[in-house]
Amino acid sequence: MPSRPAMRPAAWLLAAAPLALSGAASAQTASESVTLEELAVTGEGSAQGQAGAGASGFGVAALPGAAPLVIERPVSQVVTAVGREGTIANRPATSIGTVLLDSPGVTLRQGNGGRDVVISIRGNNARATGVTRNMVVLEDGFPVTQPDGASRFDLVDPRAYSRIDVFRGPQSALFGNYATGGALTFRTRTGREIDGYEIGVDAGSFGYLSHYFTVGRASGPFEVSLFASDVRGNGYQDNSSYDTQTINLLASYTPSPDNRFTLKVINNELTANIPARSSLNQFRLNPYQRGCDAAASAAPGCTTFGLFANGAFGPRVPVTATEGAFRRNDRRTIIAGRWEHDIDAQTTWRVQVGFDERNYNQPFYTTSGRGSLPSYFVQTDLTRRGELFGLPAVGYVALAYSTVDIAASVYNRAPYGGARLGALIGLQDTVQSNLGGRARLELELAPQWTAVAGISAEQSSILGRNRTFAISAAGTTSAVALADRSFLNVAPELALVYRPDPNWALRGRVATGYATPSFASLFVNATGLPGNNTELKTQENLGFDLGADFMLFEGLKLSVTGFYEFFRNEFVTQSPGAGLLNYTFNAPASEHRGIEVGADWAFAPGWNGQLAYTFDDQVYTDYVEQISAGSVTAQFDRAGRRIPGVPAHQLLARVGYDVPAGPLAGLGGFAEVVAQDSYFVDNANFLKVPGFAILNLNVHYAAPLPNGAAKRIDLYAELRNVLDATYVGSANPLTNTINATTGAQNGRAVLAGTTGSIFAGPPRTFVAGMKLSF
Repeated sequence: MPSRPAMRPAAWLLAAAPLALSGAASAQTASESVTLEELAVTGEGSAQGQAGAGASGFGVAALPGAAPLVIERPVSQVVTAVGREGTIANRPATSIGTVLLDSPGVTLRQGNGGRDVVISIRGNNARATGVTRNMVVLEDGFPVTQPDGASRFDLVDPRAYSRIDVFRGPQSALFGNYATGGALTFRTRTGREIDGYEIGVDAGSFGYLSHYFTVGRASGPFEVSLFASDVRGNGYQDNSSYDTQTINLLASYTPSPDNRFTLKVINNELTANIPARSSLNQFRLNPYQRGCDAAASAAPGCTTFGLFANGAFGPRVPVTATEGAFRRNDRRTIIAGRWEHDIDAQTTWRVQVGFDERNYNQPFYTTSGRGSLPSYFVQTDLTRRGELFGLPAVGYVALAYSTVDIAASVYNRAPYGGARLGALIGLQDTVQSNLGGRARLELELAPQWTAVAGISAEQSSILGRNRTFAISAAGTTSAVALADRSFLNVAPELALVYRPDPNWALRGRVATGYATPSFASLFVNATGLPGNNTELKTQENLGFDLGADFMLFEGLKLSVTGFYEFFRNEFVTQSPGAGLLNYTFNAPASEHRGIEVGADWAFAPGWNGQLAYTFDDQVYTDYVEQISAGSVTAQFDRAGRRIPGVPAHQLLARVGYDVPAGPLAGLGGFAEVVAQDSYFVDNANFLKVPGFAILNLNVHYAAPLPNGAAKRIDLYAELRNVLDATYVGSANPLTNTINATTGAQNGRAVLAGTTGSIFAGPPRTFVAGMKLSF
C-alpha cells in the first residue's frame, strides 16, 4: 500500500482564536440578546427556550450557570427545534422520518429496510437511497456521523429524544467536514426529565410491534437515563420484514461545581429483509411487489434480478427478492465520554473521546457487501462568555480529530438456498482521517445588533486500495486501484442579526460548506461494480441566507428564509442499472435556490395550526455528461437541467385541538397533510416520478393517575394515508443511456422500464399504543 500522507494541523487557525477570547475578561455574562431564537414548529419551543438561561447543554448534570455548548444556542443559524410534545410524545413515531417532516427544508426517502430513512436538508442528500451523507449528525454533543461522512438512522428510535434541532444550509464553519447541507443534533431525555420509569407498547398494521422501556433519575452528583426498545414488523412490501433492538444510555457525574463527566452508549442490532426496487412501469402494475415469491410464478410487475447461476460468471438466473433472500444484518455501537471543566465563571473547557463501529453484512441484489468500520474521535474545545472591546461576546475554539479503518469485501450473489455468496469480486482496505480546527465569535454590537464570524480548516486524507477480481472460464484476473488523497478545506462564515424588538428578528448569513469523497465512492466505477473512481474532488458550496422570524400578532409565529447556494463539484449519485452499486461523480457547477416557511398559530383556545413548506429549485449550470454504449460515445450538455431527486415543492400542514381544561383535559387530536411535488430521476430530465399528497389523522389522551401504581397514562392512535393513496416513497436516480448504433439518448420509455429505482410509500396504515409512567 502507498505510504500514508502526512497531515498538516490547522495550527494557524487555533492560534488566532485566543486573540478573540483574550478580550473577554469581564465577569459579565453576555445578555440574552446575543441569541437569535428562531421559530420552533412544534409545541415545545425553540432550542433557547429548552436550554433556558444558564442551563447546561444537552442535559448533562450540571449546576446552574454551567456554559451550554455553542451549538445549543447558536446566533444567526437557520435552526428549527422539533420538540417532544406534539411530535414524539403523543403519536406512534415508527421512524425518525415521522418527526423530522415538521421542519422546513427536510426531505425524506425510505431507506433499505425497517425504519431506515435517508434524510436530506435542502435537497443535498435527496439523490441517495441508502446511507445519509452531506450533513453532520450529533447526539448529546457526540458525533453519530462517522469519519467517512456516513450516517444511518437504523439506530435512531424517536422515543428516546426530547428535542431534535435541524440546522439548515452550509455549516462547515461550525461542524466541519460533510456539513454542506446542514446538521442534525439529537437530545435524549435526561434522568431528571424522566424521574422514574416508563413502559410502552405500540402495535399496528403489517405486524408492527414496538416495546420500549425508559428509566431515569438524578440523585446528588449522579444522573442517568436509559432507553431500550424492541421493534419488529412484517413490512408492507414483499420481503420487507424486520427486527431491530436499540439501547441508548446517557449518564453523568458532577463531582464538583466546576467538573462534569458524561458517558454516552448506543447499540443497535438490525435484521431486515430488503424488498425489490422496481421500475416506474412495474410500480404502476404492482407497487408493493405482491405475489413475487418466485420468478417462475411471479405476478405481473414483479422485479427480478439476474444472478450468476454458478455465482461467478456465465449464464444468469432471474430471482425475486424473496428467492434471493435479500437482507441486511447490521450492528452499530457507540461508546463515548466527555469531561467539562469550568476554568472560571466565564470559561469552559471540554474534552470528549469516543469509539464508533459500524459492522454490516448486506447480501442483497446482485452483490453482497460485508465490512467492519471501527472509528475513533477526539475533540477539545474552549468556550468563553464575557466581553470583547467592551461588547458582550461569546468565543469558541475547537480542535478535532477522527479516523476510520475500513475493511470491506464485495461478493457476487448466488441464487437459491438462502443468502448464498458467490465469488469474491472486491476487497477494500482503507484508512480515512480528518484533523481540523474551528473558531467562532458572537459579538453584540448594540442591543439590537449581533454579528457572527466563524471559520474552520480541516485536513482530510484517504489512504487505501481496492482489489477487483474478474472471473471467467479462463480463470481469474485481478486489478488494483490505489487511493492516496489529501484534501485541505477552509470554510468561513459571516452573519448579522437585527432584533428591533423581542417579537422580530431579521438575519443575513453567508456561509460555506465542504464534503470530501468517501472511501466507498472512490472504489465504484461508472458500471456500478467495484473499480477505480479515485479522481473525485471535494464538494463545496457557498450559501446566502436572508430571513426573518416574527410574531405578527399574539399566537402566530412565522419564520421565512430565502436561500441561494452555489455548488462546485457537487456529488451526484445514481444507479447504473438494476441491482448494481450506486456510482458517484462530480458535477462541476450547480445552483440551489429556494424559500423555507415555518408557522405555528394558536388561533383559538386549544386549537393550533402548524406549517412547514419548502420551495427548492436545483439546476446544473456546468456539466457535460459523457455516455458510452459499445463503441459509441456521445456527450450531452446538462446546463439548465434540474438535478434529479429533488422535489420543487413540499409541504406539511397540521391542524389540531387539545381540550384545554375540564374533565376531558388531555384529550386531543390532529389532522395533517404531507404533500410533495413530482421530480426528475435522470440528468436529461426525461422521466419524472409523480408527486403525492397523503392525509394522516391522530387522536391522543394523556392523564395523571393519582390513585394507582402508575403516575400517568398516555394513549394514542394514528391512521396514516387515510385515503390509501399509492405513491412513490423513494426513487433512486437513474443513469441515462444511448442507442449503441445512433448515439442518440434513449428516451422516457426506456427509463420507465429500468428496474432498481422505486420503493412505494406505505399504504393505509393504523398504529396505536400506550405508555405508563411510574
